[in-house]
Amino acid sequence: MKKYVGAYKEQYDQSKGIMSGQTIKWAFLCSFWGKNAKDAINWYAERDLTDKIGVLIYEQEECGAAIEAEKYGIKTVFLPKDKFGNKKKHQMEILRILEQEKITHVFLLGFQHLVLDDMLQAFPNRIVNIHPSLFPSFLATKTAIQDALDYGVKVSGITTHIIDDKFDRGVILCQEPIRIEQTDTFETLYPKFSLKGLDIIIDTMKMMEDGNWQKQQKH
Repeated sequence: MKKYVGAYKEQYDQSKGIMSGQTIKWAFLCSFWGKNAKDAINWYAERDLTDKIGVLIYEQEECGAAIEAEKYGIKTVFLPKDKFGNKKKHQMEILRILEQEKITHVFLLGFQHLVLDDMLQAFPNRIVNIHPSLFPSFLATKTAIQDALDYGVKVSGITTHIIDDKFDRGVILCQEPIRIEQTDTFETLYPKFSLKGLDIIIDTMKMMEDGNWQKQQKH
């Protein structure tokens, strides 16, 4: 079966979402300091696998993930939305970079913008997000951890999912529950999320690379 994917037209491997024989290469997108991206880069660097990460695109000038990427020779691009007239122009430039670097998969690791249709069509079922709640709770919010505390839930957690055209929707990939103790505050709860985040990121990347995501259910 022939299918267009990004800027390429070759034999398509439907189970993995890429062309047959194409090397999987990830892009990390982050809008803030980038702890999740930094931890993932370090994990791959410790295993001499940084060639899996093709580019880090970041928006905040002080970005720990960018420092980590540069240390290991991973391409970084500082691309704040403020430099563009609107979100579409910003994302079209992101898309140009992704295609230039022959990226096959994208991980949104603290990326604050809704991904528009051009990117979704260029990378169908290959853009993944991480969110600090157990879907379907506390969606479309930047304060999900504090929201869980305020609501008084006993268990929250982390979800990774393939995105669609709405905030925090799509195919659920991995979930990790985190128990909230009665004495927890944001300061004590956030490190629990941070501790669990790396494992779920790596598991999600492996699931996407192996093509196992198609067994999952859409939310």
